[in-house]
Amino acid sequence: MKFTEAFKAMKEGSKAKLPSWGGYWRWDPEKETIIMHTKDRQDLDIRETQVVEYTIGNILSDEWIIADETNCPQLGGEATFSFSEAVKYLRRGMKISRKGWNGKGQYVRMVDPYNDTAFQVIEKADIDGTLYPYFALKNAQNGFIPWVPSTGDLLADDWIFA
Repeated sequence: MKFTEAFKAMKEGSKAKLPSWGGYWRWDPEKETIIMHTKDRQDLDIRETQVVEYTIGNILSDEWIIADETNCPQLGGEATFSFSEAVKYLRRGMKISRKGWNGKGQYVRMVDPYNDTAFQVIEKADIDGTLYPYFALKNAQNGFIPWVPSTGDLLADDWIFA
């Protein structure tokens, strides 16, 4: 839903969040402001946000949902997100996994062959010698292999942080 709908729901007493968040936002009628309840259990007044660009980007999202005990870690649930969101987190260096994967400890990360000291640079390069980032899967055998998402992975909404 768009933020206008989420804001209306907050004013009616609901908590709202983006799918990947561990926390949520709620309306405080006494202070007449939005309180951001973080994954670290901090309550922050939205008017005191330190990263205005990030907060505005969140407000402009059309992926708002009502936070509840199934989808919000701070309320006892688990945050899941789409693959398009997952790519954003991969680009930031985070590790992600599918909730439905059976392999214990499996996750995906993005490897930058020029800046990632944890991986050897792959010798195969583009015709002009350029190396490109790629996805690596930590498999159930604790090894890393190049990974390409399946159609099911691309369309799934059960991505989680590893």
